[in-house]
Order: sequence, then C-alpha cells, then structure tokens
Amino acid sequence: MRLAVNIDHIATLREARKGHEPEPLAAAVLAEMAGAQGITVHLRGDRRHIQDRDVELLQKTISTRLNVEMAATGEMASIAARIKPFQVTLVPERPQELTTEGGLDVIAHAAEIDAFIKQMHNSAVRVSIFLDPELDQVQKARSVGADAIEINTGRYAEASGAQAIRELERIREAARAGAAAGIEVLAGHGLNYVNVIPIAAIQEIVELNIGHSIVSRASLVGMDQAVRDMVALLGR
Repeated sequence: MRLAVNIDHIATLREARKGHEPEPLAAAVLAEMAGAQGITVHLRGDRRHIQDRDVELLQKTISTRLNVEMAATGEMASIAARIKPFQVTLVPERPQELTTEGGLDVIAHAAEIDAFIKQMHNSAVRVSIFLDPELDQVQKARSVGADAIEINTGRYAEASGAQAIRELERIREAARAGAAAGIEVLAGHGLNYVNVIPIAAIQEIVELNIGHSIVSRASLVGMDQAVRDMVALLGR
C-alpha cells in the first residue's frame, strides 16, 4: 500500500510567524527519502497554510507523485492546469472550518465537478474525489469521470467500539464498490499510528493520505522516523 504524506501542517507552523521556516519542500524531500510514495498538499482559497509557491516548488522538485487537494473553482482549475500536478483531489471547503469536515457531495455538484474533471483531463491531470463512504457517491464519482476516489475515514477515526466497527464496514463496502467500478481507491482523514491498521488491511485501498499524525510525531522524533514508522505499519 502506498503512503502519501500530507505536509500542510509544516506550512501551518511556518505561517504562524509568516516567516520562511519550516520549509514544506524540505519536509517533502525528507518524507520521500523515508519511503513516502507521494506528497499531498491542500491549496485552500484562503491560503491559510500552503501557498502557490509551495505547489510550484514541489512540482519542480519532488520525485514522487504530487497530489493537490482543492475546491472545484475556476481559480483552482487555472492553477492546476498551469502547474500540472500528478493529481488533484476535489474536496469541499468552508472558510471557518479547522480542517475538511466531510466528503464532497458529488451528486449535488455533479455538473460543476464533471466540467472541472474535463478541464483537468484536457491538461493531462488525474482527478480524485474525496467523498464519504456512501455507495451512491462512489457510483456518481465514476459517472462524472473521476480517475480515483479518496474515502473519508474521518468518522471511523473519531468513533470507538461498535460504531467504529460499523464505520469500518462502510469503508470496506465503498472500497469494494470503487474497485468494481474500475476506479482507483484511496483513503484518508484522521488516521494515526493505531487506527490505520484495520484500514491498511482493506485490499481494495491502494493508497493512504496521512498528514496531521505524521507531522505531530515528526515534531518529536523527526520526519524521517515518523514516516518510516508509518511505512512499516502499512506493511511495506
């Protein structure tokens, strides 16, 4: 299973002082050297952490896959078409949220998502959609032309006991549906060094996007060790 490391919170720390350090690009290179097979960043409309220059530098420098999370807006479509990351992941975005709070409603926004995906494909950029583990959302993602889906594991990560078991089964079912539809299945949100193990056991999921937990551990043991620890848990 591939690991893509989200380095948004390296930029969050930098933006706390509006300075020049820590440098997200340096974190990305260290993550790659430790075994990460992709780097993920979220270019938000309010630019609260990752900046345009970060995306540009990452695209020019890293040797693995650059995945840029973004809202399906005209501004973001123009940026993606210019920079051409390996993949963009469409996510919902609210100005007041601390982090992405749920999956994108593909059914409610099908027309705009379909148009956005066509723009990306014209620029040779893959598109993934971050969505909740709901079968109708998975099927709609396929019909609008998504190359991949990223299943939101947030509810699972926040749950415990019987509820966590139910959420895990929802994720399994969504992963099976995505694989059966012929689209690549990714997952992420709220995963850490403990709750990731059952998710990593789902065969249909080929990549996990993990950020906060890895960056948190990196603040204590360093990025190299934090990434290596997660890579080991994923069985690579």
